[in-house]
Amino acid sequence: MTASAPGPVEAQFRASVARFAGPARAVATAAVGVFGVVAAPGAFPAFGLLAVTLVAGAADVFAGRRTSFALGVVRAGAVGACQPWITSVPGEASLWAVNVLTITAITWQWEHPPRLTGPALVVLLAVGITAGGGDWLPVALRVVVETVLARLAFVLLIRSTSRTDTARAEQAALERAAALDRDRRRREREYLALLHDTASATFLTVASGAAADPSAVAGYAARDLAILTGSPREEDTPADLEAGLRATLAGRALPVEAVWEPVPLIPASAALALVRAAEEALRNAERHSGADSVSLRLGASPDGVAVTITDDGAGFDPASVPLARRGVRGSVVERMRAAGGTAEVTSSPGAGTVVTLRWSRG
Repeated sequence: MTASAPGPVEAQFRASVARFAGPARAVATAAVGVFGVVAAPGAFPAFGLLAVTLVAGAADVFAGRRTSFALGVVRAGAVGACQPWITSVPGEASLWAVNVLTITAITWQWEHPPRLTGPALVVLLAVGITAGGGDWLPVALRVVVETVLARLAFVLLIRSTSRTDTARAEQAALERAAALDRDRRRREREYLALLHDTASATFLTVASGAAADPSAVAGYAARDLAILTGSPREEDTPADLEAGLRATLAGRALPVEAVWEPVPLIPASAALALVRAAEEALRNAERHSGADSVSLRLGASPDGVAVTITDDGAGFDPASVPLARRGVRGSVVERMRAAGGTAEVTSSPGAGTVVTLRWSRG
């Protein structure tokens, strides 16, 4: 079974550590080498070890990981084996060797797995103990402890980044699910509004006796079915809102006084929502207001359009409309919200009704 690929945060962390480990090891061992040359009593071994250190450091920066690892073993092993010649106090552990081994062991934990670094570290410790004598045993123990702690810290950071990736993936999944749910609800509201505007309007027409001709009723029903099951529209196609509203005003039961101002073309989905919301507002005025006429005004708004339908009829209290009534709430307010616009219904008993529909590109 193959391990799953790391997430973006974990992958970025691993890549950053891998880029940092080699240069950091090169700079640190070079600095230790320079101080070691200054403190070493013999010039030839010290300068030779410094040359080896610089070559290995160049590999840490510019070469691949395998080459860097191999030369790192050579560097730490050479410095450890030459302890008797580069320490100023016989029998004392060389700080040069200790620091190079510690730096190498710790930075290896950021780049290579323990199955590779473990055997190499055992060999280097054996070389150091053999060359440094008994004074190197506590040093070897310290190096082992520091290496284990470095590995544990690296593993904890990896697990932390992995948990971060998991949390981000779960959050993204929740956001996608919420977006899908919002889209589903929007489609449901649009369909309910469309159903209200078509089939329910036809049923009301038949119930009121306005369409007694069976062929006319069949025509209404066929039109409603075509609208409810029609093919998806091209939502981004520019549409002429004024033309759609003019078609809606034709043959209305109440006279409509219309005022037309120049407005820009808008997406077809927005135009359709505005036309249907305006049609529902006009239909409500015809059914419930008792007004003798109604006015409609189309005008431009900041980066968009505005449609205002006004009647001087009986008016009503918008807050008292039952939730089950979808005429205003579903076919006007929620429809405009689903299309990215707004609908404002201002009315009070005896003061008429004003419905303001707005849509803007923002």
